[in-house]
Amino acid sequence: MTFIVNMAAGDANDLWARALARNLVKYIPGHPNIVAQNMAGGGSMISANYLYSVAKPDGLIIGQTSASLYFQQLTGRPEVQFDWRKFSWIGSAGLVEALLMMRADAPYKSIEDIRTAGEPPKCSATAPGSSGHISLKVLEDALGAKFRLVTGYKSGSDQDLAIERGEVQCRSVSSASFLAREPFISWQKKAFIRILVQSGRKRNQKLAEVPTIYELMKRYQTTDAKQRVAAVLLGADHFGQYLAVAPPGTPSDRVKILREAYSRALKDADLIEEAKRRNWSTDSLSGEELQTLAKEVIDQPPQLIGRIKELLSGN
Repeated sequence: MTFIVNMAAGDANDLWARALARNLVKYIPGHPNIVAQNMAGGGSMISANYLYSVAKPDGLIIGQTSASLYFQQLTGRPEVQFDWRKFSWIGSAGLVEALLMMRADAPYKSIEDIRTAGEPPKCSATAPGSSGHISLKVLEDALGAKFRLVTGYKSGSDQDLAIERGEVQCRSVSSASFLAREPFISWQKKAFIRILVQSGRKRNQKLAEVPTIYELMKRYQTTDAKQRVAAVLLGADHFGQYLAVAPPGTPSDRVKILREAYSRALKDADLIEEAKRRNWSTDSLSGEELQTLAKEVIDQPPQLIGRIKELLSGN
């Protein structure tokens, strides 16, 4: 079997894919060898197009893709050669939330403070359309919060330095990074920052005191139309970091075998031990759940897609 890896060798996605493959073979009949093949490029576009249009749908080729790709389909990017809804979804792991991180000495202790502030907080992002930028635009659109968005930072590390220097007061960060790496671990110990909102449908157990955007949309009576826009734009968080798919048209009996093997591999003691060592999240979604979610995020009316294009493109 072949496992198409959507990122370069040594990347976190690559390390996860290879660990998964080592354990997946234990639960596939015949215990076949799985060879990992890296196919990086285009933000996972190259591997997704290959899995959809080139790879044989025989159950012997599976791969990993990135959730953010469905935005490219929604907004009509010409590079897209796939229909997100038609992949044979196997499963995903590494569920994460987007968090709004604020300097503790800033005068914004809650979303309500930001909504009513005379001077909006300055928040960083790498570029319009990036995951951090999207998260902030969702908070503006769905909750009536206002931010002074400062784009152009090259990396998350550059944004961390900007917060330390006081250039900006806030940014969006994933829960996986916030809970597992520096400088966030030290910042938490020093009470240098606080988290004001998280994007999950339910609260992360390690951030149990932080409200979700869904709770806040209910509190502020966000319109149904804006709730739907938020759900679509936050859908990438709900898919997880590591999405395993097979080509469309893969026979249902083989998809079933792969889904069951995936589920069992995530419970394997060897994979759990490695996940703990590398601070990987093994929270997961089944192939059936992903299939439903894939349809939900793509099947949108034209006016909603137009609004999404506006939010993804503007500062």
